[in-house]
Amino acid sequence: MTEPMFITLIILLCAFALFIQGKFRADLIALCALAVLGLTGILTFNELVAGFANPVVIMLAALYIVGAGLFNTGIIEKIGNKLLNYCGGNEWKSLLIVMVTAGLLSALLSGTGIVAILLPLVMSMALQQKTSPTRYLLPLAYACSIGGLITLTGTPSNMIVANVLRENGLETFSFFDFAPIGLIAFIAGLFFMLTLGRLLLPEKTIAANNSVKGLSAGELAGMYKVYDLLHYLHIPASSDIVGERLSDLQLPIQYELTLIEIQRKSKDKQLPLLQKQQTISARANEVLHPDDIILVFGEEDAVQRLAEHYELEFKHFNTEQIKKHFLSSKFGLTEILIVPNSDYENQTLIDVHFREKYQCNVLAINRNGEYIQADVGTERLKPGDAILIHGEWENIERISSDLEDVIVIGTTSEESSAVDSKSKTWIALTIMGIMIVLLSIASIPPALSVLTAALLMIVTGCVRSMEDAYQKINWEPILLIAAMLGLTAAFDDTGGVRMISDWMALLFNNIGAHGLLAVFYLLTLILSQFIPYGAATVVMTPLALTSAVNQGIDPVPVFLSLAVAGSLALATPRVATTNALVMTAGDYKYEDFTVIGIATQIFIGVIVVITIPLFFPF
Repeated sequence: MTEPMFITLIILLCAFALFIQGKFRADLIALCALAVLGLTGILTFNELVAGFANPVVIMLAALYIVGAGLFNTGIIEKIGNKLLNYCGGNEWKSLLIVMVTAGLLSALLSGTGIVAILLPLVMSMALQQKTSPTRYLLPLAYACSIGGLITLTGTPSNMIVANVLRENGLETFSFFDFAPIGLIAFIAGLFFMLTLGRLLLPEKTIAANNSVKGLSAGELAGMYKVYDLLHYLHIPASSDIVGERLSDLQLPIQYELTLIEIQRKSKDKQLPLLQKQQTISARANEVLHPDDIILVFGEEDAVQRLAEHYELEFKHFNTEQIKKHFLSSKFGLTEILIVPNSDYENQTLIDVHFREKYQCNVLAINRNGEYIQADVGTERLKPGDAILIHGEWENIERISSDLEDVIVIGTTSEESSAVDSKSKTWIALTIMGIMIVLLSIASIPPALSVLTAALLMIVTGCVRSMEDAYQKINWEPILLIAAMLGLTAAFDDTGGVRMISDWMALLFNNIGAHGLLAVFYLLTLILSQFIPYGAATVVMTPLALTSAVNQGIDPVPVFLSLAVAGSLALATPRVATTNALVMTAGDYKYEDFTVIGIATQIFIGVIVVITIPLFFPF
């Protein structure tokens, strides 16, 4: 073993260990490892940055813009809503329609985006049927992961193996060439989930009603036990709190309390001698007046401390009385999910100026079933966190339009689309159709086809501006794959790939072509549970290519097994963003993903190992 090979191997092993630990972002780990290879002189600068010019990286970035154009027009939500309307009271039929809808849509667009669009629709469908959403949300996430295997652009793993085959002068895959194996994998996953998978799915009691978008405001209040933490306080004229600005009081930090609204007497313009009660939102710049009645949210001992410090008076109320003020045509309550890789991830609510931006109060955070109600403003947000917010309906609507960062689960007053005109919808569909045709006939490089479609989305206004396009790109998978391409190239150039392949040849010398297919499926599957976005496929392709050539078999079927396995991060909610999105909404536990995910992966693996050689012989 040469010194460069040894150093590269150590760097790779350290990176894998950090991937498994899961404490740091995957793209940060890969970029640091790449930088170390450059600093040690193992990679030249040109080799260091070569991965960033790889067609797969360009193609993936452009696909996010193409998807944004379709999502912005609202066409995906319309299609999903229409298909889900066919769901009847039968759970088996509903599960079939949910998975088929999600799988087919994710074959064309980002699975994460499809989950973001369909999650509230599926929640609503389940609640209308008086069924627990846990019966549908995990299958929804799995369908989006597996459905991407049907087309070239459906998953990064497909794009990676197609590009490696093209670079090595082997078979060139067009848009639908993955369809036979992708459909078999998807049908296998669908069959498993409709049979044994249904028996493994948890069924947890979640409040149900006939709300339009999910849990009603009243049900959310009951689920979070909000009413037990609401208190009315009267401000006498002698109190030191009179004249204080809310932002200066720092109630969430000083007392772990949130001031929700203020009831204030004001003179009637028509009849000046009369006074009327008005309800005011608790904005940061609001100044407290004598005789104000404030509604605060928090533990009773914290409210008691506030009352004693400022000589405030408790005002008694009954539950029905407070409901009229807390939930009304003007004020509402809803729940939102933090999307992985959003601007809110690892930020506090104070950092992102949530209250100032939306004029809404955050009452609690639901993190995997644990309710955080103290110091919510300083709590660092994590992907999958469900946040309970209260405010005026018009402000809640502003949050619902910010789909890059959050998904609204609870009720909102009215739905509004991001892009208004129907002409934009047809323009976006036409551009998507042109892209699919270009990818199918393979007359120009795939990356150029997708890049052209992305530019057309911007020029035609389906994506509003270049700034909007940049914001729609998820940079983590792009940087991760670019860095991993550099790492595997270094390992290949230093002879590490040849060494590992020789070891594998000794270990698996007599297992045959089907055995080699199964081994690489299993190895890639294990790696994909720790390395996200199909980057495990990047690691395995050079090993698979060398091993297949050594045994005298066609690498294409082996590469197809890598593509399938690299897309099936089903056993953990930590790696697959589709899983992370449904975890809190469905109240799932880690073991739910582990048990159902591993069973699904094994079942699909057996099917594809048997059927791949039928379509792509060795």
